[in-house]
Amino acid sequence: MNADGFGVGWYAAGDPLPARYRRAVPMWTDQSFADLARVTTSTAVLAAVRSATPGTTPDEAAAAPYTAGKWLFSHNGRIDNWPRSAEALAATLSPARLLALEARVDSALLWALVLQRLDSHDSAADALVRVATDASAHATGRYNFLLTDGTTIAATAAGDTLFWRSDNRGTVVASEPSDDGAQWHEVPDQSLLVATSHGVDISPITPAEMEPTLT
Repeated sequence: MNADGFGVGWYAAGDPLPARYRRAVPMWTDQSFADLARVTTSTAVLAAVRSATPGTTPDEAAAAPYTAGKWLFSHNGRIDNWPRSAEALAATLSPARLLALEARVDSALLWALVLQRLDSHDSAADALVRVATDASAHATGRYNFLLTDGTTIAATAAGDTLFWRSDNRGTVVASEPSDDGAQWHEVPDQSLLVATSHGVDISPITPAEMEPTLT
């Protein structure tokens, strides 16, 4: 199903900036990735597989995770009727940010909107919630986001499934459970998840947060 590329980002010991490996091929055709993963350790990892929205960039630049500074970001979903439906969202970005998009793809546009809010000193949680609600107010779609700085995970469940589990190895947040274990918890739709070393907090995206900010 997700045969249009994949990517993984991680944090090497002593380096605050994440490393990244992306390909525009199905993950199961990459003969090197398993060996790379075998010898890689990290306190935080963000990985994604891609099923491309029609009309978007086919190369590896379109594959998550996207990165800027300490951040890693992925989007599970799509903006329906891309790209016309995203015109109002794109208009809120400066020309410089639009020209800096890694790829012609809905996820890259959404990442630019999130990054714009992070650069304006929004918290990770606030940035994700605002972009998800602004986007859903102007275009139907699915806006499940994952964002990490290597110590905290923020995620939205907005139109697609999201699950989490915690044990003595840490916390995993995923679109689907990776096994049949009973320790997985489903995040309700229209919810925000924030995971830190102190635990996992789930809160609803409130009606006030749902008010769009675009004009």
